[in-house]
Amino acid sequence: MITCISPIDGSVYAQRPTLSTEDAQTAVARAREAQRDWAARPLSERIALVQKAVANVGAMNDEIVPELAHQMGRPIRYGGEFGGFNERATYMAEIAKDALADIVIEDSAAFRRVIKRVPHGVVLVVAPWNYPYMTAINTVAPALIAGNAVMLKHASQTPLVGERLAQAFHAAGIPGDVFQNVFLDHQTTSDLIAAKSFGFVNFTGSVGGGQAIERAAAGTFTGVGLELGGKDPGYVCDDADIDAAVDTLIDGAMFNSGQCCCGIERIYVAEQHFDAFVEKAVAIVSGYTLGNPLDPETTLGPMAHARFAEEVRAQTREAIAAGAKAHIDPALFPQDAGAYLMPQILTNVRHDMRVMRDESFGPVVGIMPVKDDAEAVRLMNDSNFGLTASIWTRDATRAEEIADQIETGTAFMNRADYLDPGLCWTGCKDTGRGGGLSLIGYHNLTRPKSYHFKKA
Repeated sequence: MITCISPIDGSVYAQRPTLSTEDAQTAVARAREAQRDWAARPLSERIALVQKAVANVGAMNDEIVPELAHQMGRPIRYGGEFGGFNERATYMAEIAKDALADIVIEDSAAFRRVIKRVPHGVVLVVAPWNYPYMTAINTVAPALIAGNAVMLKHASQTPLVGERLAQAFHAAGIPGDVFQNVFLDHQTTSDLIAAKSFGFVNFTGSVGGGQAIERAAAGTFTGVGLELGGKDPGYVCDDADIDAAVDTLIDGAMFNSGQCCCGIERIYVAEQHFDAFVEKAVAIVSGYTLGNPLDPETTLGPMAHARFAEEVRAQTREAIAAGAKAHIDPALFPQDAGAYLMPQILTNVRHDMRVMRDESFGPVVGIMPVKDDAEAVRLMNDSNFGLTASIWTRDATRAEEIADQIETGTAFMNRADYLDPGLCWTGCKDTGRGGGLSLIGYHNLTRPKSYHFKKA
């Protein structure tokens, strides 16, 4: 049984039974059978059906927004995820024809030599709870457009998301066996992967979860895409627009209660701007309202689960005990208990503190002064993770020189915490491997097949 405990009040919000091993295997068999007919449909038809399904999700948005508040705590004032959901799916639909086009090497009187992109077959998408619609659509839309069948296993914290997607996609005319929402426990999931049930597995979640996926796939030659942990840095150079940097980096650290894959978790500021940056950051965070996400006045909701909040509390306590300075007044956030976690800004932090090394995934950020670009690069690279990094400067040449030295999947200049569907969404080190969205996303969701024909 999968149980969703609402972070609003700790009550049971939803429960769903998991599939038995036999039922899960039957679901895979149905997906395999249905995929052949799906892949045989014209690309234009698959694109149109996915676009219709996306529009169906948009039509449900008024119902989805409070459901998200109940499931994972995001305040209703932010209106859900449909903007990004639609942007990503629409872009992937628009580039599909070119991204999946045959690569013709030669088509002469003597030879036809072509590389085609063919679907893997059945793609398993294991999606997370923090941005449950946007993270899922990253793979679901291009996988279906490319001719794969998709099985979606959503996080236990957001079980209604998979059901909503299935409702929208089936209503659009996508066959039920081509897109399946399934409730699986961890062991059944691993057993299915180990049994070569899937042509490709895409997982977004913890490092430990990614390691479990890789262990299950070992020796099966199943392709895997993994987006795992992060500890994304921001660097504010001496020539930066300080006001813009503070506004964006602090929002990137605190929005969604800090529960963002590419959220800002550590900030390095040119030493001459350090005091001003911290002062402005404290003023912003002190103005937040922590409370029930169903209240339109709430700007910071609870974390998705009390145990997630306790991990951030533990990191913060340890840092303060080791000499860090906390800048946010607890009196401003009286509802600091359980899943409700007050935001915090820390200075006097060091890289031997867990709050600057381990993923926090909550509303806390450490800020350090740096003397120059070299020190900033060294500190940004002093991490086991590498998803995004944010550089703040007025000099694009300088930004690119810094970005070239950073071990990361995406380097931003003068922005942060954003996913551009035209660029490959990828990471390095313990953040994982593979790449989603963009042209490369289609390449990962298909395999190349070569045709070498000698004409008679």
